Amino acid sequence: MTSFPLQISRPIHPTGIWNWITTIDHKKIGILYGVSAFILFIIGGIEAMLMRAQLASSNLKIIDPELYNQLFTMHGTTMIFLAIMPMGAAFFNYLIPLQIGARDVAFPRLNAFSYWTFLAGAIILNASWFLGGAPNAGWFGYAPITGKAYNVGHGIDFWIISLQVLGIASLAAAFNFIVTIINMRAPGMTFSRLPVFTWMSFITAILLVLAFPVITVALIELQFDRFYGTNFFITSAGGNPILWQHLFWVFGHPEVYILILPAMGIVSEILPTFSKKPLFGYPVVILSGIIIGFMGWMVWSHHMFTVGLGPVANSVFALTTMAIAIPTGVKIFNWLGTLWKGSLTLNTPMLYAIGFILTFTIGGISGVMHSQAASDAQQQDTYFIVAHIHYVLFGGSLIAILGGIYYWFPKFTGRMYDEKMGKLGFYAFFIAMQITFFPMHFTGLNGMPRRIYTYGSEYGWDFWNLISTIGVLLLAISMVIFIYNIVSSWIGGEKASGDPWDARTLEWSISSPPPEYNFAVIPTIEYRDDWWEKKMLGKTSEEITSDDVHLPQPSYWPFIASLGLLIAGFGIILSIPVAILGASITMIGVYAWSFEPVNDPH
Repeated sequence: MTSFPLQISRPIHPTGIWNWITTIDHKKIGILYGVSAFILFIIGGIEAMLMRAQLASSNLKIIDPELYNQLFTMHGTTMIFLAIMPMGAAFFNYLIPLQIGARDVAFPRLNAFSYWTFLAGAIILNASWFLGGAPNAGWFGYAPITGKAYNVGHGIDFWIISLQVLGIASLAAAFNFIVTIINMRAPGMTFSRLPVFTWMSFITAILLVLAFPVITVALIELQFDRFYGTNFFITSAGGNPILWQHLFWVFGHPEVYILILPAMGIVSEILPTFSKKPLFGYPVVILSGIIIGFMGWMVWSHHMFTVGLGPVANSVFALTTMAIAIPTGVKIFNWLGTLWKGSLTLNTPMLYAIGFILTFTIGGISGVMHSQAASDAQQQDTYFIVAHIHYVLFGGSLIAILGGIYYWFPKFTGRMYDEKMGKLGFYAFFIAMQITFFPMHFTGLNGMPRRIYTYGSEYGWDFWNLISTIGVLLLAISMVIFIYNIVSSWIGGEKASGDPWDARTLEWSISSPPPEYNFAVIPTIEYRDDWWEKKMLGKTSEEITSDDVHLPQPSYWPFIASLGLLIAGFGIILSIPVAILGASITMIGVYAWSFEPVNDPH
């Protein structure tokens, strides 16, 4: 076989912190997303621990009612928008180009802009703690308690502006990944050969593009009510607070699948690798993901069974909520079919994937219970709902994300994690999660309302609340084990080979961590599990040609444009001249960015 030297046009990199600020490498941006989101996840966890401390027993006065309202609002908003979503985005950024055989995403600078804008939104939201008080109306922001008449501080203003900035980041990323997956696939990588994680990411990106404009409209209307005296949600002036609920949940239920579909994709990559067999029913898994994405728009009013929409509306949404459980059940059946008679290796990622199946199934069953309007009327606004959402998003999305971190850790870092420490962390996490959230089913069925900051001993809720609080402390210990394992392994773990798991997809066909250009030669895809099949057939050696690989130059203009949005966000809330300054900086950043040489990756 003849080999020729590879000609690579390497960009000139700044050093130190400027290397990260100016990077447009999808892998570095993925690491930035992941580390930032995990830090914010820890902040959200601390907020949860403070709430659980207050609820550990009856009639406690550890924190006051206003601070409690701020904590549960910030906890929910942080975990959904600043932790789980960007953790998914971290995997999108790092893995999608590697899985489809591309050298980068379609728009590398837009990718960098999406990260810095996400960080700007996170800073705006958390700055509210220091600039007059955090938002206090729940992560759902129901009218009329978000109106000026009932909420005179700036907390809700920070919430509105931060979510709008985060929406810009999400839309930028979503359009980028849609174009990347459609246009940047390697030769032979048809949609019927795409890895399941890339497929689920593709569906998630489409949901983002369709869902975020809805919440943007609702936020703009709320902003106009608060800033400019309009009356969209003010009943006394002819507005309708139920309009907010419709707009929010038309966004909010697809948002649930924006959070869970990437997790389903991660699990669908882990299970075949450690079962040593192809994913059972690949076409059906993909079809069920598409159906979930489509039907996610047809169930939003099951969040509104108690607002008085009437029996016809309640019946329709009860039926659609039952129906959407079918494609989810199909996925669970396919995962179990993949495990069945497989040659199982119970490594840490596999344990997390199996744990996902169990806990997500429990959350799904309680979700089907909510599809019954009469049952939902009893469970509405009780801790039964809190148990359900945490089994779906914590026992679902988060447990899969942690499994994904372990699975791709060798690829991210070029190091192996400590397997014994990983298993210890999993068992601690899994057991603590059950201790924390399962008792909430009982307190909810016993009538404990959500969002109360204290309760009397006469209700009989003390025991299960104490158990849940103990569970949170155990969860914190399990996360310390996880962090220790990841950090220590990243620094001094055993060197990893390119394919330590004998895996299936293209990212394992190159070194760990991947080179800057990803692939010396863009691969030609012949099979669905192309890397796996070629290993079995002995066809994995590549001929190096004299390809001229162009990599785009680093740029600080995406950072400047996002910095302008950060300044403008604070300015809209606190000072119009500052808002004008921020908008001007963003315009300058985008204008200068548009004159940079294209030099797209190819």
